[in-house]
Amino acid sequence: MADNIRSIPRPLVKTNQWVIVLSVVLTWVSGIEWLLLIPLLSGLSGLLFGFNPIMQLAKQFLKKDPKAYIPEDWEQQQFNQKIAVSCLAIGFISFLAGWNMLGYIFTILVAVAAFVAILGFCIGCFIHYQWKQYKYRRSIH
Repeated sequence: MADNIRSIPRPLVKTNQWVIVLSVVLTWVSGIEWLLLIPLLSGLSGLLFGFNPIMQLAKQFLKKDPKAYIPEDWEQQQFNQKIAVSCLAIGFISFLAGWNMLGYIFTILVAVAAFVAILGFCIGCFIHYQWKQYKYRRSIH
């Protein structure tokens, strides 16, 4: 049964998080909002097609077999990626529309969440857990 659990090697997840943080920071510094498309389109591709180009590229640099790394739960990462893609999309569209304050708000949210996850606390995981608890508590009443 444990063999059927889908997971992603932690270094691939961390690489994806770093790309989000760096793309957002480079967007702020350069003013080139198109840089947000790197993590946005990669994340969207991962959600829609199960192929995240950033993770696939990073996979080429793994020194060990992917199963030898600490696994990250696939379902949880999909949830996190939906949040990241949503924030990146709203930020990107906001910058294009000239709504810079909204663009900064949503890119700050995603950059902080990704950076905090790199440091070890997953905000998306916390939200996902609370949501599951809420649904469970609602189902028993």
